Amino acid sequence: MTHGDGRAAEGWEAMADHMGPAYLRYSFTKGTVGEVELLVDLLGLQPGDRVLDVGCGPGRHAHELARRGVAVHGVDLSRRFVELAARDAPEGATFEVLDARRLTDRRDLHGRFDAAISLCQGAFGSLGPPEDPSLDPQNLEGDRRVLRGMAAAVRPGGRCAVSAFNAYFQVRWLEATDAFDAATGLNVEDTEVADPDGHRVPARLWTTCSTPRELRLLAESAGWQVDRVTAFSDGRADPPSLDAPQLLVLAHRPA
Repeated sequence: MTHGDGRAAEGWEAMADHMGPAYLRYSFTKGTVGEVELLVDLLGLQPGDRVLDVGCGPGRHAHELARRGVAVHGVDLSRRFVELAARDAPEGATFEVLDARRLTDRRDLHGRFDAAISLCQGAFGSLGPPEDPSLDPQNLEGDRRVLRGMAAAVRPGGRCAVSAFNAYFQVRWLEATDAFDAATGLNVEDTEVADPDGHRVPARLWTTCSTPRELRLLAESAGWQVDRVTAFSDGRADPPSLDAPQLLVLAHRPA
């Protein structure tokens, strides 16, 4: 997690390697059952449906969906998390290491799924600074590529649920440890993460925050038809507000 000179490592893979199963001890992972129940309702999922879980992490949503008879394929950039997800996975849940920005290149996955999800900044919104600031000064293209890949992966009429951090909330409750770029919506937080033995190391978290309007425009530019944008917390989908940390985009691929 840290470089030889003691500086915090920057990158999701490094954090995942350090945290391992300790990731599932964080409080934000404790609402998995309620989140999945909400998704099943909002996306109209039935046993036998096929779902792509983008940025699946250690598989908490994929496992819960598979227990309900949904066939789930999870992809994540972190090999460590994919290994954890595959360990003791319920029947119907499969996983692989894949950069979500490369989904459009995976033609073997195109059109295979009834729905695609990306939750809790597993892929969308957590990509960090733009790969090329001169070409992507507003830090949009990485997230757009994730959404395009998800659209390619679902069948015509297939559904989508993507969560994102709420820019309104972030600005209203900005903390001293945060550095928020108003031009791009990119928030940088220096914090610490713990491994299973409780050993803590410095980490830098890069998160893009969005407004409902931005999410709608970005999703539509990536090929989705947006049904609505809601708040996303405590297993509920309420109207967006200044006090909701997360937003949820619900959309479908036009037939």
